[in-house]
Amino acid sequence: MLLNDQLTEAPAAGADQTIVTDIAIVGGGLAGSLAAAVLARAGHRVILIDKRAVYPEEFRVEKIGGQQLEILRRLGFIRELAAVGRAYNSVLNVREGKVVDISVGQAFGLPYDRLVAMARALIPDPSSFIVDQVTGVSCSDHVQHLALASGKRISSRLVVLATGMAGALGHSLGMTRRVLAARHSVSFGFTIARSGNEPFPFEALTCYGERPADGVDYLMLFPVPAGMRANLFMFSDPADPVMRELRRDTRSTLLRLMPGLQPFLGDFHVVDRVQSWVMDLSILEKYLQPGVVIIGDAFQTNCPAAGTGVCRLLVDVERLCTEHIPRWLGTPGMGIEKISQFYTDRDKKAADRHSLRLARFRQALTSGNDLRWIVQRRLHFLRRTIMYRLDRIHPGWIARFRDALGA
Repeated sequence: MLLNDQLTEAPAAGADQTIVTDIAIVGGGLAGSLAAAVLARAGHRVILIDKRAVYPEEFRVEKIGGQQLEILRRLGFIRELAAVGRAYNSVLNVREGKVVDISVGQAFGLPYDRLVAMARALIPDPSSFIVDQVTGVSCSDHVQHLALASGKRISSRLVVLATGMAGALGHSLGMTRRVLAARHSVSFGFTIARSGNEPFPFEALTCYGERPADGVDYLMLFPVPAGMRANLFMFSDPADPVMRELRRDTRSTLLRLMPGLQPFLGDFHVVDRVQSWVMDLSILEKYLQPGVVIIGDAFQTNCPAAGTGVCRLLVDVERLCTEHIPRWLGTPGMGIEKISQFYTDRDKKAADRHSLRLARFRQALTSGNDLRWIVQRRLHFLRRTIMYRLDRIHPGWIARFRDALGA
């Protein structure tokens, strides 16, 4: 299901209207829209505010799988995802022209704007989505006030900031952002096709970088409704000439960086504009304040190569909207003693820590050039290859072995 056109219309009212609600969510990307849908379906009064009626095309999250699917199933949204995404069930993993292993498990590929449209369409009452811009926010232990560019005002018990890396509102409340690793990674997104539109000989494919000096972590190819999507993740200086080469002559540069890729792709070409994204690792500080809670990238950014961003976002949404907010609304007040319960939530803290740890690990595994990382890189891929070959000889042996260890 795509975005309901009615959802883009703000409620008809005078500019001086004050809207009273339980929860006001600022930011209508994936985090804010899913949070609004979860809370509204549970019967809470929710207002979602975003300045864009339809989320624009943007190179962000483009595939959902693994733990992300499990959380969406628990939230009750998996059927809607399947309706707008392209499903695939196996990923061929290769390096230096050889098969490392095959990953098995359902996943979906789709553009980020369609993912956001799906989330917004899950909100039961279209009038609870307001197309406007928040120009001011004041928070207290009891009532929170938002001022909108249109002149409208919103009064709520709780404000949820899901504004991504746009931190103006948080800054106005005295919050600051600390950069842990500037220009940590660079990501590229584009779509490819084979000559004559012949199908690729795989459902999805991951090709890992071959030389640490190149800074290539991996190229992921997966189906989306428009074709075969490519996401390339690198740990390299964004000013390196290779970045410009990837934009101008993507095919040749890709094969130069990963020559072992050619036998798996055959004759292919890039069919659309190459998009790129430079990501800093950062975390919000001075965030513990009454009446306001921060989720998703607005709280902590992630390394796209690590693939933990959507998991973190979904953990935030699930824990906040199914556990904490329902309990908070059951008693008066919205002081920091309540708000702190979310930031100290065991699952949230574990997801945040795992995200940062994996970001640093992937960078070191990709680019580390000392003896420790040279050995660890070889052992990492050798272990995967051995396990894969053993499983081909004795199908199901690995799964049974892992089950026995977990028993």
